[in-house]
Amino acid sequence: MHPSPFTDEHDDLRAAVRRFVETELRPNVREWEDARWFPDAVFHRAAELGFLGLKYPEEYGGQGGDHLHDAVWTEELARCGSGGVAAGLGAHTGIATPPIWKFGTEDQKRRYLAPAVAGERIAALAITEPDAGSDVAAIRARATRVDGGWTVRGAKTYITNGVRASFLVTAVKTTGEGGHHGLSFLLVDTDQPGVSASPLEKMGWHAGDTALIALDDAFVPEENLLGRENEGFALIMANFQWERLMMALGAVGAMQDAYDRTVAYVKRRNAFGRPLSGFQALRHKLVDLATTIHAGRCTTHDALARFVAGENAIREVTMAKLLTQRSAFEVIDACLQLHGGAGYMEEHEIERMARDARLGSIGGGTDEIMREILGKVLDL
Repeated sequence: MHPSPFTDEHDDLRAAVRRFVETELRPNVREWEDARWFPDAVFHRAAELGFLGLKYPEEYGGQGGDHLHDAVWTEELARCGSGGVAAGLGAHTGIATPPIWKFGTEDQKRRYLAPAVAGERIAALAITEPDAGSDVAAIRARATRVDGGWTVRGAKTYITNGVRASFLVTAVKTTGEGGHHGLSFLLVDTDQPGVSASPLEKMGWHAGDTALIALDDAFVPEENLLGRENEGFALIMANFQWERLMMALGAVGAMQDAYDRTVAYVKRRNAFGRPLSGFQALRHKLVDLATTIHAGRCTTHDALARFVAGENAIREVTMAKLLTQRSAFEVIDACLQLHGGAGYMEEHEIERMARDARLGSIGGGTDEIMREILGKVLDL
């Protein structure tokens, strides 16, 4: 078990992010949820505060930090009261831009990473398709060679930030070979006739945009090939560990937020002449929830410490993702129950938190895929 990887510097960052979340995000989320949208200005403001480039080098406008700084951002963002807002900002910083940083040319970093860090261009990672989710080898979107680059035809779906994105970091087939071979990554500008995005209505994450994207002979210039041609599968796998860690961190943050709000509620709510917290059955339930949250945090922070130390932490990261996602839904559902009828009402936000938490066991690799990975890692 690794000790907590965070230092005083990270604690200072945590306080700054929490201020931003409490004063600039949380007061607006009801309005954004109702509008099914949060403004792009939120990205601009987060960029002003330095939050969009925490782990990126200063030469691209970043803060020169590391994954631990991003981990603090992810945990605290989960307390904003809207899974859609947290997902939109988190996907931009933690899922869509890392492949450019890790595999991009200097030119690509200047044209795409730097403006993304500045909040001037919003990014979306586009891998999932209508017929290819967990099985990424089944990707069908195809890039055809033309003068100066490629044209791309196909569809991508469930794409976070897909409506608002100014560019897509997307996986396509570049050869006729089946399986994992022949996949390439391309940077696709969305301000062209060959790209259209349709918003999808969801159970939760209402303030965040999720899109079905149609690519109809979208042009991609030669210099927008990310990484090496036909070796895109490695790029897909490279960021999965961080994406799954982000989801575990976010789940821990969301569970803690729901718990804190529920404790405050049961202490002030009276029934039969005393606070709800005066009933042993409810106290014991809260104790169980606190224990579950602590176990999730310890597992996640252990995986994070190993990842940051450069270990091959696939076992620990996968376990953290698997443990925290279902736990988050169950903990928040229990918190809703402790609110009674009020928990089912929008004003207390707990109903939204329960809806938002349900995606965790599906996104970033389903629980079933996590178990398959662990089965192999554990040599079962």
